[in-house]
Amino acid sequence: MPVVYCALAVLAAYLLGSLSFAVIVSRVMGLSDPRTFGSKNPGATNVLRSGNKAAAVLTLLLDAAKGWLAVVLVRWFGAPYGLEEGTQALVGLAAFVGHVWPVFFRFEGGKGVATALGVLLGISGWLGLATAAAWLLVVLVFRYSSLAALVAAVFAPALYVMAAGTLWYEERSITAAIIAMAALLLWRHQENIMRLIAGKESRLGRGKKTSAVSVASATPHPAAPAPKKAKSRPSLH
Repeated sequence: MPVVYCALAVLAAYLLGSLSFAVIVSRVMGLSDPRTFGSKNPGATNVLRSGNKAAAVLTLLLDAAKGWLAVVLVRWFGAPYGLEEGTQALVGLAAFVGHVWPVFFRFEGGKGVATALGVLLGISGWLGLATAAAWLLVVLVFRYSSLAALVAAVFAPALYVMAAGTLWYEERSITAAIIAMAALLLWRHQENIMRLIAGKESRLGRGKKTSAVSVASATPHPAAPAPKKAKSRPSLH
């Protein structure tokens, strides 16, 4: 039975992760689909390019919350059903995979930065907060969201292993899940890495006007009425 419960928990976590809140929030708030402008990535950073900060913050919080919820539900209620750390690792990874390849949105998902952060918070509040701090520091210094995500992806598994025995006890299954998420994050940022190397990656806070114009141009506007022709006066002979 524990195997069945574990499989059900992993499936539920994947379905939860498949809720693409960038798309959902944008639809509810009457914004353009984030898959149609900017980087075309359904994530908080691209929602921010629409010019609506509230929608971007809400997307970030909800994407992180689904990763956190998948893990803590198993932590809080899984023990009576034989669900331990191994299942926590699996549901966290399943929620992350669901965000990247969501079944409800034709498997076209985001890069998973916020959801991965939520998973880390569920595993350990200290681990999640430290990783968030590393991400924020890079953003504030360099203004590159993608670079911050790459640094955080490398930082999280390194910190989890190095701080084991002090802030938490290392579990191999959780270590493997964090490394797997980090590897997928790096892989999903391949294009960003190439643009960073070429010096063509866009910084946060720049190009907002261009993005707003591109979003506006994607919205159809009614055609202007044709100008009326002036009536010709009859000639006098």
